[in-house]
Amino acid sequence: MNSINTKALKTALSSLALSVMLAGCMVGPDYVAPKSELTEFHNKASDQVKAGQQALQLDRWWTGFNDPMLANIVQRALDQNLDLAASVARVNQARAAASGAGAQLLPTVDLGASASAQRQSLRGPTASVAGPGPGFDRNIHDTNIGPSASWEIDVAGGLRRNAAAAENEADAAEADRLGTRIIVAADAADAYLQVRGFQARLEIARQQIETDEHLLKLVKDRYDAGAAQGLEIAQADALLKSARATVPPLQIALQQQLNRLDVLMGQQPGTYAQQLAKYTDIPGIPAVPGDAEPTDVLRRRPDIIAAERRLAASNERIGAAISDYYPKVSLSGALGFDTTSGSLFSSRSFTALGGGTLRWRLFDFGKVDAEVAQAKGANAEALALYRQAVLKAAEDVENAFVGLNQTAIHVIQLQEQVDALVKSRDLSEQAYRAGSITLTDVLDADRLLLSARDELDANRAGAARSAVAVYRALGGGWESSVPVNHNQDVAVANPTTK
Repeated sequence: MNSINTKALKTALSSLALSVMLAGCMVGPDYVAPKSELTEFHNKASDQVKAGQQALQLDRWWTGFNDPMLANIVQRALDQNLDLAASVARVNQARAAASGAGAQLLPTVDLGASASAQRQSLRGPTASVAGPGPGFDRNIHDTNIGPSASWEIDVAGGLRRNAAAAENEADAAEADRLGTRIIVAADAADAYLQVRGFQARLEIARQQIETDEHLLKLVKDRYDAGAAQGLEIAQADALLKSARATVPPLQIALQQQLNRLDVLMGQQPGTYAQQLAKYTDIPGIPAVPGDAEPTDVLRRRPDIIAAERRLAASNERIGAAISDYYPKVSLSGALGFDTTSGSLFSSRSFTALGGGTLRWRLFDFGKVDAEVAQAKGANAEALALYRQAVLKAAEDVENAFVGLNQTAIHVIQLQEQVDALVKSRDLSEQAYRAGSITLTDVLDADRLLLSARDELDANRAGAARSAVAVYRALGGGWESSVPVNHNQDVAVANPTTK
């Protein structure tokens, strides 16, 4: 009996050792991260924009505006935004899928138990043969309990490839979450800056209305004194009505951005509007990184990280498909106790079972060939999408910097224009009081000033929004300490297939 057990044990160990050696093989292409050869960016922070230190600004760039309300709104959006909450849920799903794929490499152990009772018919086939002879009992009770195990040996590495692909997909989901975080922070800041911009333009409109009311009173006083004509009263009144007509469109745009902010913060529109009712000045342009390098952008932007991780996953899927050319080996076994009479937990009731299976798809009308071709096609698509993501990132950076630089220049020019028009308008009103020019000249100067001041505030808000666009393009808004498991190397060759 002992010799039989020893022989069985040796056979089992030999089979296990052979399975482990076979499992060391893994077919398919080994992943090599793509090479992205980007030259230096053409546009960087100009002299009109103070260049700051990237490490101090990118992680929490919104604090660089020195606006506590802006910082509070962005943080509230990051804490409450529903798109961000959904992205966290997607990460959890992907991590669970990766954990499940990894578990496929390990044995599965089940514990089962059953009990049954049967009263046989005396006219049934069993009773007809056995008859009512000695030892025949029409009442049968069967009880069994014990563990069973099964294990698919990963001969060609298909399970490991699938596990690696699932892990890469989970990394991509985490990168997508970081990308959503960047978008939420940038959108919240953008909406806030537009709110301040529209409020500033409404304040300009209010001041202009007061000025035009003063001018209308002046014309009426001159008319009463016989120094002006009725036409001049009509012209001044038309100018006042024109200034008042600028208010409703600005109010509409302001309310839309306030509603947008509330939704970004995960609340019903109107929830936080009152907190922004008090007018404050438009924040100035903060320090922006002036030395952004393409390699830094490639390693930091979550959309590029996600595209690279999905490329890695698609490469693993090729190996998983190729593994179907090779045999599948599974081991199974069970231990337990089974009895129809007597004690269940006894040596006479003990039972054991062991075995193995081999499955090999030798002829399937090209199904495996099609699956491999499909996996290679998906890999080629993922590579193209990765390269497109890199080019799109470079485009975003170039556009963001040129927009910031030119808007900053435009703001300076508009401020100079407004200063000159203020002097021109004041001189025109003095000349009109003295009777040396007509009211038309005063009205023209007033219209030009209103238009220039409105454009100035619109561009001041636009300049601050352009700074937000720079931070967004550079991938700012998440802490570099956040783990993103990617092996991206921008200086190695493209992935190859075997």
